Amino acid sequence: MNEHNHEEREPTAAALKARHAARAESAAARAAALSRYVEQHAADGNADAVWKAAHAARVAAQALAVLSESEPDPAADSRCARNAASSAAQASQMGQLVDGDAESAALACKAALKASLAAGTAAGARSLGADEGLNAEADAAEKAAVTAAEAAGWIRPGENIPSVATGVRSPEVMSMLHL
Repeated sequence: MNEHNHEEREPTAAALKARHAARAESAAARAAALSRYVEQHAADGNADAVWKAAHAARVAAQALAVLSESEPDPAADSRCARNAASSAAQASQMGQLVDGDAESAALACKAALKASLAAGTAAGARSLGADEGLNAEADAAEKAAVTAAEAAGWIRPGENIPSVATGVRSPEVMSMLHL
C-alpha cells in the first residue's frame, strides 16, 4: 500500500468535524425538544425536572456552539459531540421522570444513555474522535436515540425544534466541557 492510498482512506479533520457536528446537532436538538416536552408535561411538583432539562439543553447548545466556532480538531470536536449527547441523556432522564412508568420513555432514556456512552467511547483517549468504527457506532446510537425519542412522543418529526440560548460561556463551564 502506498502513502497516497492510505491518505485517501483516512478521513480529513474537516470531514470528521462535519460528522461530529451532525451528531452534536442531533443531540442538542433532542435536548431542546425534551426541555420543551418536560416543561409542558411536568406536574407542579417537578420544577426540578424542568430546570434540569432546560440546563441540559443549554449545555448541549453550548457544546454545539463551541464546535461550530472552532477549527477542525477531531479530538475537540468529538468531545463537543460527547457533551451534547451526555446532556441529551440527562434531559431524557427528566423526560422519563415526567412520563413515569411509560415503557416508551424507559426505552428512549436507555437509547439516549447508549448514545451518550457511544459518543464518549468515540471521543475517548484511544481514538480521539478519529476511529471510523467508533464514530459509526456513535452515529448509529444517535439515530436510535432520535427514533426512540420520537416513539416516546418527546420529539415530533417535522416540528420545529425550539432554539436554546447558550447563556454565558464562563471559563468554569468551558472547563467542565473539557474545552
